[in-house]
Amino acid sequence: MSSLIDVLLLTALPASGKSEVRRYFAGLTPEQCRDEMHVGPTVQLDDYPYVHMMRRISQELRKRGQDGLFFDSDNLPMKEQRDWGTLIELLNEDFDDLMKRHRPAPGSAAEWLFDRFDAARRKVSARPALGQLEPAVRRELVQALETECAEVLRDKNAGVPDSLKGRTVVIEFARGGPDQSTLPLPAPLGYRYSFATLSAEILSRASVLYVWVEPEESRRKNIERTDPNDPGSILHHGVPMAVMLGDYGCDDMAWLLQQSDRPDTVRVEAHGRTWYLPVGRFDNRVDKTSFVRADREQWKAADVAALHDGLAGALARVVMAGEKTV
Repeated sequence: MSSLIDVLLLTALPASGKSEVRRYFAGLTPEQCRDEMHVGPTVQLDDYPYVHMMRRISQELRKRGQDGLFFDSDNLPMKEQRDWGTLIELLNEDFDDLMKRHRPAPGSAAEWLFDRFDAARRKVSARPALGQLEPAVRRELVQALETECAEVLRDKNAGVPDSLKGRTVVIEFARGGPDQSTLPLPAPLGYRYSFATLSAEILSRASVLYVWVEPEESRRKNIERTDPNDPGSILHHGVPMAVMLGDYGCDDMAWLLQQSDRPDTVRVEAHGRTWYLPVGRFDNRVDKTSFVRADREQWKAADVAALHDGLAGALARVVMAGEKTV
């Protein structure tokens, strides 16, 4: 494994500090990233924009007296648990577009996104329901969401560089299971399932940075960061409490590390073979990341040093674990 991390799966419970870590990386010099964090200039993928659009689709359908499809309410977990896999399949497509330098240019961004949701659902054996809407309802839905879908498309295409040489692709997602669950979590819950749903192209390059926060602290920070006036924001969106308890009451990262037969890795059975993903845990149980949400001139030197040193240590462990798996 090269000392420069190729693909970094940035994982944690919600509000644990993943997005703040991404923002901090973006402010480092190329030399700091390379020499101290073992990452190149980052390319960012995240499944949260797709979750947000699933909620928006559900809201617009419910307004029209239709089934919410993805969500029955803004305050409840997703209806179809296999959509955890749907989200991973969308990330697989986004990664493939990065590799091919493909920037889609559909006639309608809403039609494009609706078709992607249905295609990803088919891959995980879930019902491709958007294609089964009555034509008039679908036309209304397209019209209502075209602008927002165009923003998703624009952001996606803007994130596709002309070359990935020397870069690190950061793929962010959170997974978990109900509060008080017994491990292992059953599919399609948890990281065990989602890691195994990643494409072989991702798994062959991937390492994991896990931001370690206890579920109770995740719930506290989720409330603290929530800005109801900015629900689509990466840094300020809030997760409903029923979702925090039902989908993220626990996670299985520690269990996966314990079960692996190689230290500091998670073992993934997928695509007919066994993969060992190097893992670094950044201990954020005592909060080191929330200050990043403030304007940079408000950052304190001691806070920056604690975050920087913690991340550098976790990523050094990723590199060392990767060298042992070669």
